[in-house]
Amino acid sequence: MRCPFCQNKDTQVIDSRAPEEGSVIRRRRRCPACGKRFTTFERAQLMMPVIVKRGGVRVEYDRQKLYASMALALRKRHVSSEKIEDAVDSIEQAMILTGEREIRSSRLGDLVLDALEKLDTIAYIRFASVYFNINDPQAFISMIRKAVDPENETLEVPK
Repeated sequence: MRCPFCQNKDTQVIDSRAPEEGSVIRRRRRCPACGKRFTTFERAQLMMPVIVKRGGVRVEYDRQKLYASMALALRKRHVSSEKIEDAVDSIEQAMILTGEREIRSSRLGDLVLDALEKLDTIAYIRFASVYFNINDPQAFISMIRKAVDPENETLEVPK
């Protein structure tokens, strides 16, 4: 592994850890040339399904794009990047477990919504408002009611 600071070709592994799921190995490294420390992540490269957009266009799955959209919904929320990574890992695992070579973008959106609902209610509402293209204030209020109390959709809105 090349040092990102001085570009030295040789680095030392100080510590290796596998999270609970075991799909990623986190390695803490040190460069013997400049002495700086950094973290790397190793994950198996699996064949991800192709994403089928609403118009029928097929695109390759992009982990960074998924992470970025979740991070945008979680911006200024108290959710660590590790929790976002774990959520992306679980979404990827769910996609792989379908066994399909293609997955509809709507199914991927549902998986993201489920993950965000578990992480942060505000992020869930942010993502859902864009995902469902909510333009009507009453529809937005209804979505918030459902997010706050999914079993009781007859909550009164404070005035």
